[in-house]
Amino acid sequence: MLYWLIKYVLLGPLLRLFFRPRIEGLENIPETGGALLASNHLAVSDSFFLPLMVPRRVTFPAKSDYFTQKGVKGTLKRLFFTGVGQVPIDRSGAAAAQSALDTLVRLLKDGQLVGIYPEGTRSPDGRLYKGKTGMARMALEAGVPIIPVAMFGTDKANPIGSKMWYPHPIRIKVGKPLDFSRYHGLDGDRFVERSITDEVMYDLMELSGQEYVDIYAAKLKEAKPAVTPAPRSPVEPAPADKVPS
Repeated sequence: MLYWLIKYVLLGPLLRLFFRPRIEGLENIPETGGALLASNHLAVSDSFFLPLMVPRRVTFPAKSDYFTQKGVKGTLKRLFFTGVGQVPIDRSGAAAAQSALDTLVRLLKDGQLVGIYPEGTRSPDGRLYKGKTGMARMALEAGVPIIPVAMFGTDKANPIGSKMWYPHPIRIKVGKPLDFSRYHGLDGDRFVERSITDEVMYDLMELSGQEYVDIYAAKLKEAKPAVTPAPRSPVEPAPADKVPS
């Protein structure tokens, strides 16, 4: 109940008023049945605008930190993220995240929509980074399609490092569903999972126009380079040679 209350009464109307979000390709999201919405990740606000613009309920995994903070602020965060159906996920390692992934697979098998960021974390500079294979494993286990989704403008509305949101037009572009039923029974095969992941990332690259970088975004953040490329929003098609391998 809280999910729909936030979407249509408490928060949704304000987001529509100040950010004028619009969505293209909504017909590519099935009206019923499970599916994975695989989105590029530019800002925290991605998890607000995509569920806002999709008529069906969308469940996203969220950092476990959002559910464990103490004090009044922590309690309010926990109530909010729990109320809107977010699933806490521990990103400290594959084993720690397995229970959350199992929950998401169960939701997919139950015919629900699950949103996921295959990059695993927000892009540090507006480019599209190498996808993690957990997305492919979930899709194979649940037997559902993966639908690529490109977000535009959320990094301007909610810049990295800023606690403020700024009015800026938001656009969402939904691609055609990708069917991987030909790989049925091959979940756990790392070569198959990497092939699926790269195919999804290629579609995301074409859909968003972002430059593709064949390293994990988390690795780049850990390295903390002395010079970080200037942020680049996805606005133009990437060069033909910038493709996943």
